[in-house]
Amino acid sequence: MRIALHTRLKPGAERAYEQAHREVPEELTAAIRAAGAHEWTIWRSGLDLFHVIDCDDYPALLAALEDLPVNIAWQARMAGYLDVVHDYSASGATAGLPTVWHLPPIA
Repeated sequence: MRIALHTRLKPGAERAYEQAHREVPEELTAAIRAAGAHEWTIWRSGLDLFHVIDCDDYPALLAALEDLPVNIAWQARMAGYLDVVHDYSASGATAGLPTVWHLPPIA
């Protein structure tokens, strides 16, 4: 399944946010993969961040990560950079962006 998310940085947090993502803990990336994520990309346009996650099951991914200390610490760190945050707890599983248009692959 593919999920798209939108978050927004606090003004002036761009460099710190990007630096933090050059230092994502290996324990966290391993946990994200173990929870069923195949790929996660974040794009930035000004202060707006757009995430696309390819995973087996997004609600299950969030539930698997929710109580992990490394994820809790990471989410607290990210909250310091963000004006608009995504709820990465299990209850945030339905907060993805709705699909407006999709060009399917050629069969």
